[in-house]
Amino acid sequence: MKIRTLIVDDEPLGRERIRTLLSSDPEIEVIGECTDGRQAIAATEASKPALVFLDVQMPEMNGFAVLDAIASDHMPAIIFVTAYDHYAVQAFEVHALDYLLKSFDRGRFQAALQRAKGEIQRSKAGLLNERLAGLLEDLQAKQKRLTRLVVKSAGRIVFLRAEEIDWAGAADNYVRIHSGREAHLIRETLQSLESRLNPEKFLRIHRSTLVNLDRIRELLPIFHGDYLVKLNDGTELTLSRSYREKLLEPLSPFF
Repeated sequence: MKIRTLIVDDEPLGRERIRTLLSSDPEIEVIGECTDGRQAIAATEASKPALVFLDVQMPEMNGFAVLDAIASDHMPAIIFVTAYDHYAVQAFEVHALDYLLKSFDRGRFQAALQRAKGEIQRSKAGLLNERLAGLLEDLQAKQKRLTRLVVKSAGRIVFLRAEEIDWAGAADNYVRIHSGREAHLIRETLQSLESRLNPEKFLRIHRSTLVNLDRIRELLPIFHGDYLVKLNDGTELTLSRSYREKLLEPLSPFF
C-alpha cells in the first residue's frame, strides 16, 4: 500500500520542488497540495494522509498552528519545511522530529523521507504523538514569553521592549527595571518577571538581580566564589556563588 502524502506550502516553487522529488518514488502517492493552513487542516481531516510535508512559515496560519489543529490519535508523520526559524530547527532536533531547511538538496530530502517511512512502517504513532505534543508545549511556552512591558513612570506611559532591559533589581514587592539611563519601578516580584522573560536571554545572577546576558561585558572573581559582573554601560553587579552554575552553559567561554 502506498504512503498517502500531502504537501503544504504557500509557495508554488516549494510545492513543485517536493512534488518533483517524490515523483520517482513508487511507495509515495501524493493525494493533494495545500497553499495555506486552513486548506491543510481540511485536507488532513478529509483525506487522512500518512505523511505531510508541512511548511512552517505561512501567512495567517503557520505550520505550528496547523499542527495544533490536527493533533489527534491519528496524527500523520510530519516532515517540517522551514527557512529561517532558528528556534524551530532547535525544537525539532530536541524532540527528534525531522525537518528540511530550505534550500535542501536531494540527499537531505531522501534522508528525511526514509526516516519518515521508517516511522510509518514501525507504526510508532504513540511515540510520534508524544514528540509532537512536546514540540507544541515548547512553542506555546515560547509564545507566552514577555516581549514588551507597559510601564507608568512619572506621569508617562512607557512601552519598553524586553530586549531593551539591561538588568532588574528586586525591591520588596516591586522590581526596578534599568534600561539605558532610565529606571522604572513596577509592582511585580522578580521571580514573576523572570518567569515571563526568555531564559536564553535573561538570567538571575543573585536572589535580587536579573540581568540581560547580552549586556554583560566581563566577569571578575572577587571572593568566596562570587564574581563582579560588569555591564557594557559600566554598571557593576554581583554574581553570587549559588547562581554561578546557571551561567556556566550560556557563558561557558568565561570559565
